[in-house]
Amino acid sequence: MHHTFSEKRYESMQYRRCGRSGLLLPAISLGAWETFGGYRGEEVARECLFRAFDLGITHFDLANNYGRPPGNAEVVCGKVFKEMPRDELIVSTKAGYRMWPGPYGEWGSKKYLVASLDQSLKRMGLDYVDIFYSHRPDPNTPFEETLGALDLIVRQGKALYAGVSSYRGTQFLESVRLIEKHDWAPITIHQPSYNLLNRWIESDLLPHTDTHGCGVIAFCPLAQGLLTSKYLNGIPDDSRAALWWDERGRENRVNEKTLHKVRALTALAHERGQSLAQMALAWILRDPRVTSALIGASKVSQIEENVQALNHLKFSPEELKKIDELTREA
Repeated sequence: MHHTFSEKRYESMQYRRCGRSGLLLPAISLGAWETFGGYRGEEVARECLFRAFDLGITHFDLANNYGRPPGNAEVVCGKVFKEMPRDELIVSTKAGYRMWPGPYGEWGSKKYLVASLDQSLKRMGLDYVDIFYSHRPDPNTPFEETLGALDLIVRQGKALYAGVSSYRGTQFLESVRLIEKHDWAPITIHQPSYNLLNRWIESDLLPHTDTHGCGVIAFCPLAQGLLTSKYLNGIPDDSRAALWWDERGRENRVNEKTLHKVRALTALAHERGQSLAQMALAWILRDPRVTSALIGASKVSQIEENVQALNHLKFSPEELKKIDELTREA
């Protein structure tokens, strides 16, 4: 059955320019890490992707290793993309983590990156992706090879834009130097982890991406659900922590020290008339150097709640000071 999307889908979403490129991304983007094709199946993925698009979310982020088994997220989302207007979508994927046995199945060699993207395109049933990322820096492959592979992929038309993820500031600067030396496809976007409990990019990365005209999309903006009310009263049976994390992962993330901060941040969010999730997203988007916040969702209501963060992005100096006092040591 053909789905009819809302004619008002572009009226309320904010779109931000990705660095100095022509690419505009929605302030809130939707990713498939751990959810679609993982602990949530095809019907949930379809509901979430359709509703997100109706709300103006045009950017959907995947990676070769997302889902169980790895690659399943691309299969599941690829089926849904066929029911959506492709030219209105920004679809991204990545390669860097282990996907197949042997020496060519992970990291940053040209062999792996090119082969992996070919597999991703087949899984999704797409001719090209809009953004292709080096998912993590490879300590044993020269950056020149990894970045040269991204340039090759862009020149082949298999991706329109090149990106990197989880590169530290010095690694990003070295990448920019090599790209300028060879006149390769620029790094249009960087995808680092960034949230109220993990603020490393503020000093290490953002000054460099800003100087070199690179967009930034923050993954884990809600710290895998910690920056919501989900875990304040224990671990729900249907949550990511219960279904996906092992016992050590639960202990490392859902501990009393973190929950103390989360409770204090929740109180501040309520004073602002927001949920904690909404405030956490608004706080990330307060910085104009951040292009988009990349959320995950296992139900439509989470997407609807998160998008409402855009209704209140301003913070008073007192609120920012209080947030700094609670989170700076994190």
